[in-house]
Amino acid sequence: MVTTPIRPSGRTRGPARTGSSPQQRSPRAARWWQRWWTFLDGKDSARTSFFLILGCASALTVIGMVMVLSSSSVENIGETTGSYDLFLRQALFGVFGLLLMLLLSRLGPERMRKLAWPAIIIGVVLLALVLTPLGHEVNGNRNWLRLGGFTAQPSEAAKLALALWAGVVLERKAALIGRLQHAIVPVLFPVGALLLGLIMLGKDLGTAMVIMLILAAVLFLAGTKLRYFLVAGGIGAAAAIILALTSANRAVRIQAWLGNCEFPTEPCYQPDHGMYALASGGWWGVGLGQSRQKWSYIPEAENDFIFTILGEELGLVGTLLVIGLFAGLAIGMFRVARRSTSLFVKITTGGILAWIIGQAFINIAMVTGLLPVIGVPLPFISYGGSALTLVLAGVGIVLSFARQQILQERLNTRAAPAQAPGGTS
Repeated sequence: MVTTPIRPSGRTRGPARTGSSPQQRSPRAARWWQRWWTFLDGKDSARTSFFLILGCASALTVIGMVMVLSSSSVENIGETTGSYDLFLRQALFGVFGLLLMLLLSRLGPERMRKLAWPAIIIGVVLLALVLTPLGHEVNGNRNWLRLGGFTAQPSEAAKLALALWAGVVLERKAALIGRLQHAIVPVLFPVGALLLGLIMLGKDLGTAMVIMLILAAVLFLAGTKLRYFLVAGGIGAAAAIILALTSANRAVRIQAWLGNCEFPTEPCYQPDHGMYALASGGWWGVGLGQSRQKWSYIPEAENDFIFTILGEELGLVGTLLVIGLFAGLAIGMFRVARRSTSLFVKITTGGILAWIIGQAFINIAMVTGLLPVIGVPLPFISYGGSALTLVLAGVGIVLSFARQQILQERLNTRAAPAQAPGGTS
């Protein structure tokens, strides 16, 4: 007897198409995310982080030199010092800063720890000297020191000193940082409060915001409880509002940012022409050196608003290149902090990262209209010898940490026993 096989009802489905279902797509996305996190986490090689930081910092310095030359030479035509005076000064400080960066990169963490206390003392003393007759006022802010023909901004030294000193102090207090009094004393009070007080006596709200970013970063990395940040954030926001309302200059800038330009000082003039510069740059820019707004339309074009000249001459591509270099610098510093087992290295690197990247974010947000004009220069790019030198010094400190990780990586490789094919050493 022959039996007929029973056929299943309905159409027989073939094998599922590969790559079409969420179950099959999710491993692919997971692998992509894993590769990206591996790169960000810095588990491949410490050399990658070292050269990523070095390359991005060097490229930003070179771009800054070029933009200072382009933005300052026009307004200096006919001056007794010559059209290239500001560029030559910036180049001199840039070379000195690069040499200082390379010198600091050769020092180890122990020597960095020994520099912390002298650095913070020098920073406080320099800020105090601004309030003496040696202090110099620029555009309503008294945040400069003038000695003969030389001027410097002590707050830049204070930023670097705070990140380095906080790393030393918070490493020693690591076991106690969960308690409120140990989180506050001595980083937030008295040292942080003293720095902020001296800066605000000079009416420099922009620098005070950067100092607060550094304080928040180092305390967060040290393990301070999040509820303390909520309270501190509320107090800081209230203080910022009070400071803005009690200063006529700041109130005018905020009103201009909100669109109210009915003031005799024309507070919208500078940000408006900055936006004109960015808009006229288009995708590729009008050409290096061909900016129209730098012909006295944008006051202090080589300082706080140099990013608008860069956008006009190099276009959207140039601005994205600079933002990408800052992102690469941030990734490199994050990798150094992430792979380190030393709390001092983590906190100091995080403080320097918050300083440089936070200040860059504030400046770019300011010139693009996302924030009111508060007078914060763009690291590496804006004119300022002391600012460029100390930013490069901060990069040098992080490079020294990365170099130690390279040396440790080599020692671990040499110490690892050679494995035979059969599994025996």
